[in-house]
Parts: sequence; C-alpha cells; structure tokens
Amino acid sequence: MKAMYTYRFMLLLSSTCFALQINAQLLPNLGGQRAGISTLTFLKNDVSPRSMALAGANLTLSADGMASFHNPALMAQNELAHFAINDLSLGAGIQQGYISGIVPLKASTSAFGLNVNYLSSGSMKVRTEFQPNGTGQLFYSNQMAIGLAYAKKLSDRFSFGVNMKYIYEQMAQYKNHTVAADLGFQYTTDVKDLKFGIVVKNFGGNSALNGDFLEVDFNRTAVNLDKYPVPTVFRLGASIKPIDKNDQSLMVAIQLEHPNDNSENIRIGVEYAYLNLIFLRTGYKINVLGQKAPTFGAGFKPKLGRNALMVNYALNITQYLGNIHSFGIDVGINTTKRE
Repeated sequence: MKAMYTYRFMLLLSSTCFALQINAQLLPNLGGQRAGISTLTFLKNDVSPRSMALAGANLTLSADGMASFHNPALMAQNELAHFAINDLSLGAGIQQGYISGIVPLKASTSAFGLNVNYLSSGSMKVRTEFQPNGTGQLFYSNQMAIGLAYAKKLSDRFSFGVNMKYIYEQMAQYKNHTVAADLGFQYTTDVKDLKFGIVVKNFGGNSALNGDFLEVDFNRTAVNLDKYPVPTVFRLGASIKPIDKNDQSLMVAIQLEHPNDNSENIRIGVEYAYLNLIFLRTGYKINVLGQKAPTFGAGFKPKLGRNALMVNYALNITQYLGNIHSFGIDVGINTTKRE
C-alpha cells in the first residue's frame, strides 16, 4: 500500500512538470496584470538558503531555526532550541538578513519563536536636475519586520502555527508602519514521510508612507502617497522521501503559489542527504519571469560539542538581477544526536 501511494505521488509530480514544460498555456498568466501593486516587497525575498536552493518549495521541510520563515507550523516539531542567522546578497550594496530563535515548550508539543527580517539599501546620493552627480547629501532606505511566532501540535500528525509581524519602512524622511501575519498548517502521513503544508503569508491591510505628498523643488507636480497592500501569498505544497535509508535519503517537494501581486507559479525542489551530514539541493521555478535557470545549494551538518550545527549556502541565477547568493548558520542547542 505504501509503495502504491509513493508511486502515485511521483507519477503526479512527473506528469505535472512535463505538462507545464511542453505547454505553457496549461498554467495561465493568472494575476500577471496585478504585478507591482504591493508595497514592502522585501517580505517576498527568500532569505533562507535552504529554501532558496529548493526554489522556495519550503512548506514541509524538517524543523530548524528557519521554521518560522518556511511555515510557522513547523516550529512545533522542534525538540531543540534553535538559533539561526542568514544573509542574502541582492547586489548593488543591498543586503538582507534574517535572525531567528525558536524554543520548544511543554514537552515539545508547542514552540515559541522570535524573528527579525531586515533589509538595508546602503547609502545613496541625493540627486537633482541640476546636480545629477549628487548634492553631497546621502539618504537611506531601510525595511524591517519583527515577528513573534507560536506553534502547537494538535495531534501526532497535524500542527499549526502563526507568526505576527510588526513592519517598519523608512525611505529618506518618509516612514511607514503596519502589521501582518503568517498562518501555517502541516499534516504528516506514515507513507514515505509524505507531508502536506498550507501557508498564508503576509496577510494584512493596506499602508502608505507618512505624509500627504512628496516634496518637490522644481516645476513638478506633487506625487500623492497612496495606500498599497502588503505582498500576501497563498501557498500549498507537499513533499515525500522516495529514498530513505540509513546512510542516504532523497526528498522531493512541489509547491503552488498564488500571490496577490503577480502570476501563479509552481516551485519544485529536490534535496539529497548523505549520512545526515552533507546535503545537496536543487530546484526550479515554473512561470516566474526572469527565472530560467535552476537554483542550487548545499548544506553541512557537523557536531558542535553537544550541539548540532547546520551551515547552508544557495545560489539563484536570475536573468535581471544576476547571481543572488545566500548564506546561513543554524545552531540546535544541547543535543546528543543529530536531528
């Protein structure tokens, strides 16, 4: 029976990938006309190197320090306290970081987490029509989201989680404050570690920069500062391990994304693990503009005394932004065995 379920899942995955590649119209450009309508788009960036390497197919990954980012429901699986720090290099001096801490509570049936997602543009020159090379002044654009997360197991197989976020944005002298939430669910079966996940990410209202208009100095009409929605996305995904032996395993994940500001798309990721020590990952995004090449990544999970250390790296080759790199470190506190 288990073999039959595995065969059906792999057949469905293969058929879907093949059909989408030979006929792009099978996945219509639903929502493409809404591209660019949201604000605070730094929330859409994949700051997890493990997730980036899998093309973003992250809803059912094993629990680690980035569980609050992947799917808040995953935090309930953590038996250890995890602390993670990640860096995403977007080019042109723009850096984004994610710091997360997760602590299990009540005999590992629930967990509490705190996370900070921060993007900095670096310094930029103030330019005018008459001083295109700069006035000598500098300005900055910074965005930050501080999250408080909670997850709980409702049964041995089902868990849910929520991550409440306060979001702050500053662009020169203009500021914006708002709130949003991530809500996630996960269900695990006993068939080849088959898992299902659902997440609504960045669910919130509209917001705008403070001020009624942008200041203008020379023969220009003032620009109104309208309100725009946060980049909400609905995600539905599944994963399975067709190979799961003592020395090696193979995980395959597929995920459907429905954003409020762009087209629907599909993410496919594969992770190979050897001795639960070395991890090789790759993925592909279907119906994502500018994403023609696969994603790649690797992980290394040595022991650090009684603790578990996980080092991850990912590379995303894009058409318009060039090569995007991500690096992260995750530490599981006080463990005598690898997860």
